Amino acid sequence: MYFSIGDADCTADAKELCEKFEVRGYPTIKYFVDGDTTTGEDYNGGRDYDSLKAFAVEKLEVKCDIENPAECSDKEKGYIEKMKEKSAADRKKQLDRLEAMKDGKMKPELKQWLVQRIRILTALAKASGDEL
Repeated sequence: MYFSIGDADCTADAKELCEKFEVRGYPTIKYFVDGDTTTGEDYNGGRDYDSLKAFAVEKLEVKCDIENPAECSDKEKGYIEKMKEKSAADRKKQLDRLEAMKDGKMKPELKQWLVQRIRILTALAKASGDEL
């Protein structure tokens, strides 16, 4: 698992950044999933290494792998099989549609399923050598 961590001083050069991401108190930890750069989600768990690692593994780690779907949910497995049967052009069209919806407002569980489908389609494209 790879991720980036940044530090911003909201009292100095990062005021605009902090306003954009609605930072109200200090210290604030925000996390972003799959390139979602709207406002991010507030992290409210423990600040020690073990708590942060457990959160990352539980909430941020991608567990569904199209090559080894043992960790995938039944819903993800069904979507993988359905999309494997489609042409590269059909998968690209679906990926473009989902990407266009990604920044829209929706319930968290719908957003999570949208992101999961984007991951699956991206992985299928890479595995097939399709252009993204």
